Amino acid sequence: MPAAFDVAVTAPSPGRAVVAVSGELDVDTGPQLTEATDALTLPGLDLTLDLSAVTFMDSCGLNTLLRLRRRACAEGAMLRLCGAPQQALRVLDLTGTTGLFVLLPSQTGVAAGQAAGPVPALPVARGGACNPS
Repeated sequence: MPAAFDVAVTAPSPGRAVVAVSGELDVDTGPQLTEATDALTLPGLDLTLDLSAVTFMDSCGLNTLLRLRRRACAEGAMLRLCGAPQQALRVLDLTGTTGLFVLLPSQTGVAAGQAAGPVPALPVARGGACNPS
């Protein structure tokens, strides 16, 4: 039986939001993530998507992330993926989309939205530049 899917949105400080996702991110659950992020006002937002509790991600889950990235780029938000599990990283790698995202390791406080300021750019962070592709 798959783990229950959940999306929790927190705003630890003005201009910052953390969206914690748990369970399987797939064709059945992607719309729930889209609904939660569609409710956010993105211009100028520092948005961290905490994937540390995601147990599985398929191509439909990836498509959900790509649509969110496109929206974030178009509306001037900074999108970061935090704590993506190995299986999700493999999906990004196999599809050649790793470089489209800023990837951060799971960090105590950052994933929970407890950081006082912007999420720091860590040495492992890469990708994520918005371009008209």
